[in-house]
Amino acid sequence: MKMYDIIAKKRDGKELTREEILFFTKGCSNDTIPDYQTAALLMAIYLNGMTDNEILSLTLAMRDSGESANLSEIEGHTVDKHSTGGVGDKTTMIVVPIAAALGCKVVKMSGRGLGHTGGTVDKLESIPGFRTEITRNRLVVIVNSVGACMVGHSANLAPADKKIYNLRDVTATVDSLPLIASSIMSKKLACASDCILLDVKFGSGALMTDMGEAMSLANEMVKIGKAAGKKMAAVLTSMDMPLGFAVGNSLEVIEAVKVLKGEQKGDLYDICIELAAHMAHLTSGLPISECRRLSIEAIDNGTAFLKFKEIVAAQGGDTACLDNTELFERAEFCTEIKAARFGYISHLNTQLIGKASMELGAGRAVIDDKIDHAAGIILEKKTGDYVAPGDIIATLYTNDDSMIYDAAVIFDSAIEYADSKPETPPLIYDVIK
Repeated sequence: MKMYDIIAKKRDGKELTREEILFFTKGCSNDTIPDYQTAALLMAIYLNGMTDNEILSLTLAMRDSGESANLSEIEGHTVDKHSTGGVGDKTTMIVVPIAAALGCKVVKMSGRGLGHTGGTVDKLESIPGFRTEITRNRLVVIVNSVGACMVGHSANLAPADKKIYNLRDVTATVDSLPLIASSIMSKKLACASDCILLDVKFGSGALMTDMGEAMSLANEMVKIGKAAGKKMAAVLTSMDMPLGFAVGNSLEVIEAVKVLKGEQKGDLYDICIELAAHMAHLTSGLPISECRRLSIEAIDNGTAFLKFKEIVAAQGGDTACLDNTELFERAEFCTEIKAARFGYISHLNTQLIGKASMELGAGRAVIDDKIDHAAGIILEKKTGDYVAPGDIIATLYTNDDSMIYDAAVIFDSAIEYADSKPETPPLIYDVIK
């Protein structure tokens, strides 16, 4: 079998066999296929797409290119949650303890932030002492005892995907639905949970801006998961404005604590209740309406917040800062973004707000960049709010005052005004099962 023939076959729009895809994936993993041939095949896939069989074969081949988690010693059905990413998306820190409080066994494997979207691992590590590098044996003990564990991805998890993604990033083939779906699902399947809930976002701050494309991605990933024997659901949610009011690592942990304590309602609370309900539904089979009621009750009676403290303590974190969030490190410098005119905020470009947060030090442009856990943005106003000149729209925080000017310019460019109040779009558009 030759890579040249595989490239030519896909170039001509023909379907690759499972054996051809496996040959390609193994060659990526062991570096026997040169990057220029991998890049050529990626472009052929980008231009011609893949069939469902090809996507499944690629997903399973990438899953099997490294180690898979062994969760067999965890008692009960395990569930994982994955978000396609967004700005201010701190749902994992809220949803996981709610689901665990309802009896789910949650094994949540997350990544670090890159670009304008934040990473759950970075947010969790802003909690003093919190460890996201956990051995398999310790993970099993934690999940069996407290119901959930939130860890970083193993370096050996789907290594072929890492190699392929790095080449996609420099060959303009990132936004290919088959490659996106197989990339996400290869890692989720390697995590080995019985049930997988997907939070597929669309809008100005999401991986896919178009709702139709996000819907296609959600459907494809659900099909892959089901074909691999998993119980699946995908919730299609809007990321056309930041989720909640905080953007940045410790700032988002503080906001997650407010939601878990029942001190903050709104868009973030609503989405988290829905996601937790679907996780409970997947594992228990209870009606979604009952799971939704139980999720709300877990916040109202305090069990969700107590569960978060248990998880944090089990992973070495200091729970004192959860009881008193004033103990979190605070940024040395801040500046206020003020409204320029009378009117309604008609749109906040979420991607630009994420970029402003990254400029402040809350994110990284390349994987080796150092994170400022205290940096970020607190929104005072959001889309649909009326403002007058001088009203504070947001406050920017950083420990490096040289970053403030550029970040403020970026944030200002994200604000759009209108004379009439804009319609409020729904947060949750559909659920795919």
